[in-house]
Amino acid sequence: MTKEENEARLAHCKSIVLSMPEKPGSYQFYDKDHNIIYVGKAKSLKRRVSSYFHKEVDRYKTKVLVSKIWDISYSVVNTEEDALLLENALIKKYKPKYNVLLKDGKTYPSICVTNEYFPRIFKTRQINKRFGTFFGPYPHISAMYAVLDIIHRVYKPRTCRTVFTKEGIEQGKYKPCLEWHINNCYAPCINKISYEEYQENIRQAREILKGNTREISQKIYDLMMKNASLMKFEVAEELKKRYLLLQDFVTKSEVVSWTISDEDVFSIVDDENKRNAYINYIHVKNGTINQSFTYEYKRKLDETDEDLLMQAIPEIRERFHSTAKEIIVPFEMSWKLKDAVFFIPQRGDKHHLLELSEMNGKQYKFDRLKQAEKLNPEQKQTRLMKELQTKLQLEKLPYQIECFDNSNISGTDAVAGCIVYKGMKPSRKDYRKYNIKTVVGPDDYASMQEVVRRRYNRMIEEKTPLPDLIITDGGKGQMDVVREVVEDELHLHIPIAGLAKDDRHRTNELLFGFPPQTVGIDVKSELFKVLTQIQDEVHRYAITFHRDKRSKHALHSELDDIKGIGPKAKEALLQAFKSVKKIKEAKEEELTKVIGPSKAKILTEHFRKIGK
Repeated sequence: MTKEENEARLAHCKSIVLSMPEKPGSYQFYDKDHNIIYVGKAKSLKRRVSSYFHKEVDRYKTKVLVSKIWDISYSVVNTEEDALLLENALIKKYKPKYNVLLKDGKTYPSICVTNEYFPRIFKTRQINKRFGTFFGPYPHISAMYAVLDIIHRVYKPRTCRTVFTKEGIEQGKYKPCLEWHINNCYAPCINKISYEEYQENIRQAREILKGNTREISQKIYDLMMKNASLMKFEVAEELKKRYLLLQDFVTKSEVVSWTISDEDVFSIVDDENKRNAYINYIHVKNGTINQSFTYEYKRKLDETDEDLLMQAIPEIRERFHSTAKEIIVPFEMSWKLKDAVFFIPQRGDKHHLLELSEMNGKQYKFDRLKQAEKLNPEQKQTRLMKELQTKLQLEKLPYQIECFDNSNISGTDAVAGCIVYKGMKPSRKDYRKYNIKTVVGPDDYASMQEVVRRRYNRMIEEKTPLPDLIITDGGKGQMDVVREVVEDELHLHIPIAGLAKDDRHRTNELLFGFPPQTVGIDVKSELFKVLTQIQDEVHRYAITFHRDKRSKHALHSELDDIKGIGPKAKEALLQAFKSVKKIKEAKEEELTKVIGPSKAKILTEHFRKIGK
């Protein structure tokens, strides 16, 4: 696009804005090919749309949108709610490129009540409203099966797919199936239940699916008592069974409060990078939660939480056919709905509902993150590195992390180990073992400085990439002595952190900075678990090396120092004579029988020189 074309495009758009009214409505942006690329709503069309062209847009995504606009149209409505509904309808119809994307629950099952002569009730994932009425979707499969189970136990709707007609039933064309014989169906096909009774059962089942279980339960109880008073005890007994089944089902539902009759609850949770938002919807009917569902919205133009929630509420209420007059939300809403009011609870049962909704949204976000990380394990590692970078305020991502630990017993067999983690995973080929050479006695600080000095001097000489973060297995003291070598002696700028332990020798805090300060990390978090693994790994590595060294010393004998006497000869001698003392006392002829004449002579001369 040339400069002249761009100026002509902007002039055309601004001329449309000047003629727009100060009324609520919906506006549509078109690209060069006259395709709708964005649909918005506004309390004042002129003020809202002019903000795209007459103000400096600071968001990159919005700048991109504005650069694509070649034409504008708008629709004026009477109320704010009409503007919301119109926007929602246009987004559904045109699916504009720059509007937020709703990832709905099409993969979740629903419950269908068919439009047949004798309706069936079953679960399905295919939504076709020509075949019947659909309830759901149900994100919690167990909850859906619980509802289906109570309906089939109480009302026993038919499960066969036979197409029944009134004439066919009157003429006796049909035969009952196994379900009738095992008492799972009332067999309307052979008139064991009348058409009117069957339809009444289906009507009550619909009420249960809507969440009106308590009302149906009370009606059944009243009918049971009425039949009992008329001495129709068989009918009353059948109604009693239904009533008890419904009561058992109701007690297992989550009761919020008897005073809450019909309420919608909405909450919104953002992911870490603010690209996606998770909106949870809870519906409460007669004090019981009968719907809980979470939608994922993908931001396109850095929309605010209020923008997303305001777009989601009418759409979700329409999907679930909600007519609740009060909507619980987490913050003030600048928009209003015609048939409902927004309410922000501060305490009580309604506040508990909001907290429950937020908890469901967070759990959904966590589940989606886990699913993504299973498909792409590197995503989890990158997330943990970014989290550690943020916590420690590091200049770059801590891809390579090195950790040191010493091991000795009263200064003997002193060793140290260095482990390397790359991308939050152990890189065992880069692990290194060190025998302490210059330190005498049990001096952990001096041993640590020797190892760090040797490690990074060599890396500098070999021009090996230096670590992004050093972690010491210890608190402030260890950090200080490592800093003296790394920063003061070698003049390297490598961040140093420390992992301190409590009285029970459990890692309980991460230290960083100069002077070292405790970094706030939840000890139950994934990041803290990885840091604890690093500490446990370096401790295991150092102590294993120390044990190996001690074992070699413990098994060392005088025979190991004799040139010409190898492991096999040593093993044969010890097997034959049992100890070094008896080998010394043995004659050359006896030794020859075990290891041969040449090695027997070497052994005899060695013992003669040292005077046995």
